[in-house]
Amino acid sequence: MEPAMELVEQEMGIREKSRSTVVDAVIDFTGGTIGGIVTVYVGQPLDTVKVKMQTFPTMYRNALDCFLQTFRQDGIARGLYAGTVPSLAANVSENAVLFCFYGMCQKVVALATGTQSVETLNPLQNAISGGMAAFFSSFTLCPTELVKCRLQAMREMATRGQLEGGLERLKIGPFGLTREILKSEGIRGLYKGLTSTFMREMPGYFVFFGGYEISRHLLTPAGKKKDEIGAFKTVVCGGVGGVSLWVAIFPADVCKSRIQVQAVEGQKAPTFLATLISIFRNEGIGALYKGLGPTVVRTFPATGALFLAYETTKKYGTQLAHYLQGD
Repeated sequence: MEPAMELVEQEMGIREKSRSTVVDAVIDFTGGTIGGIVTVYVGQPLDTVKVKMQTFPTMYRNALDCFLQTFRQDGIARGLYAGTVPSLAANVSENAVLFCFYGMCQKVVALATGTQSVETLNPLQNAISGGMAAFFSSFTLCPTELVKCRLQAMREMATRGQLEGGLERLKIGPFGLTREILKSEGIRGLYKGLTSTFMREMPGYFVFFGGYEISRHLLTPAGKKKDEIGAFKTVVCGGVGGVSLWVAIFPADVCKSRIQVQAVEGQKAPTFLATLISIFRNEGIGALYKGLGPTVVRTFPATGALFLAYETTKKYGTQLAHYLQGD
């Protein structure tokens, strides 16, 4: 009977572990979803400025000039918040998938390194987990990011004669633009810039989660856990992670935006390397950092809000799960 009892206990342990993994994944997915929504509404206007300055760097004197011209010409909804729907789709899908796989990758890294639990992973191990998770989120991000960038830069494309239909095309929405791309270029048309997205996301989220976890480690008082640092410090740590990400990956983001916005229908999109070399040779290294200012200003509060929403959702989601399980 004893061997039989041991087998039953082992089976129950495996089921309990599987159920715990699923619950954790659902909590991480939900936290990423809520965080993605908050991020968009906090940072969308300055994201629009960033994309315009990246793709048409000679049309504006600086970020403030771009912001004011956009507001005067197209207002808030069609101007500063252009591309909000695909941006919501991009951020919600990206962050939901990112944080879901982040939790899974943490467990893989913990298993591979012999670490007792994900809570005791060091900043480097968390950074590796983040870089791995970004591979999966890139597939959800690329199509929605492409539509968002084209909507944000549509006025500049029309002004330069690069848009069929001219300024009348400004009336098209995200769903109409998506239908057009699918009709003329198929599914592959939505994945222009995928290589650039990988080049941006994987090292970017290595730095992102690394910066966040290092900040949490430094700001955690002696005798306390990093989950107990409070809302303000969580926002600060999230802001540090976000700024670290964008400073590290901005040249790759410029290349991605150029490829997605300026790829002409029916023609093969330029490669990441070709775009990078072309910008460096023709416009100088400064062009690879055009729009970094508004991005940093936007990122600190936006990613601070993202991590606050994620950590809060995770905290109360875990408590709810334990309550429902009778723990």
